[in-house]
Amino acid sequence: SDQDPNLNTAMYRPGLFFADGKRKVDYILCYKYKKKSASKSRLSITSNGSVPITIPSRLEAEPELGEVGAAAGEPEESKLSEEEKALMRQEFEAGLLEAGLQIERDKERSKGIGFIRLHIPWPILSREAELQKIKVAVKKKCELRKRSGVAGMWDSVVTKLNSPFQPDVPDTDIHKDSQSRVYFKTLKHPFIRDKLHLYDIKSTATLFDNATRSRIVAEIISRSTCTNTCQTTGINSLLARGVYDSAYPLHDVSSGRLILHEEWANYGVMYKYQPVDLIRKYFGEQIGLYFAWLGVYTQLLIPPSVLGIIVFLYGIFTVDTNVPSQETCNHNLNITMCPLCDAVCDYWHLSTVCSLARASYLFDNGATVLFAIFMSLWAACFLEHWKRRQMCLKHTWDLTNLCKIMMHKKHKMT
Repeated sequence: SDQDPNLNTAMYRPGLFFADGKRKVDYILCYKYKKKSASKSRLSITSNGSVPITIPSRLEAEPELGEVGAAAGEPEESKLSEEEKALMRQEFEAGLLEAGLQIERDKERSKGIGFIRLHIPWPILSREAELQKIKVAVKKKCELRKRSGVAGMWDSVVTKLNSPFQPDVPDTDIHKDSQSRVYFKTLKHPFIRDKLHLYDIKSTATLFDNATRSRIVAEIISRSTCTNTCQTTGINSLLARGVYDSAYPLHDVSSGRLILHEEWANYGVMYKYQPVDLIRKYFGEQIGLYFAWLGVYTQLLIPPSVLGIIVFLYGIFTVDTNVPSQETCNHNLNITMCPLCDAVCDYWHLSTVCSLARASYLFDNGATVLFAIFMSLWAACFLEHWKRRQMCLKHTWDLTNLCKIMMHKKHKMT
């Protein structure tokens, strides 16, 4: 065939790959379109960035439509026509091609929903991974040795006690040598393109998992700009204007969804720890940190709950010996109280609030003071424990450099 292999018609094919079955779909852009009968149909193409796209400067002299729509209190997308949205999409996608991403789009009909699939090739992926200092497994392994003596016995006891509460999730970072029966842990180091021989690379297509690839693509599309059709930066502003309806990565079925269903989203495993690493792998770092915090919070609520039950039981066992409750509930004393209001209210007996006095003592007794002191200390311990847990997760999930990059970006924007 005389057709350029870098320019081919892209028909919709479900899956995690482009129509060629080789390039992964790392991100999806979705938009609604409605063509006029007299308008020319757009070609559906797949490009690797070598095909230039001409952007007409039709909207250069127009005012900021988003500001006008926001001032009028109406949705911003209602101020944009379909032709203007198409021009803005065309310029934005041209910027993505210039950034090195590869694009595959569906053939448009008269109206419907269009999907644009994005793929990041290895040169761009490796460059961004090096800039973001993403850690990759190296060839050298670390031998895990058990402690000896009293410390080793204590570790074995703690491990046996915690084993029923551990989720049945394989640890991919720890491997066992079949011959020596020694456990080795995978070491990771920030990625450097010039030192590929140091990393445990079986294939460049599988070196970075799908979550990392999607995160890098999200970083690229968040900084792409439109200057001819509109003065805006990033996919979020285009989503706010209604140029695109949504932007999202694809869910990877092979990333442990079945294990999550069995070992996490199941009432039968409520007593087990959460597989936060697997949650992070499937849902991303933000959702993973949220459930990690929720797990720490729920776990540390156990001591206050136990102490609260003890305080409540203490109130039940001592309510009969409480002098104010005894005087309130003693009908023989015949204590008469003043009216609660003028004119319409009558005198009333103190014994009528006996049940209320006894019930209030259950929650407000002498042990409540100790419970209040304990809760003040517990709040400080919980905060410090979560800080430590959060830093451990950031180091394990390689988020420390990402936080620095985001802070640097915010500083540059301000």
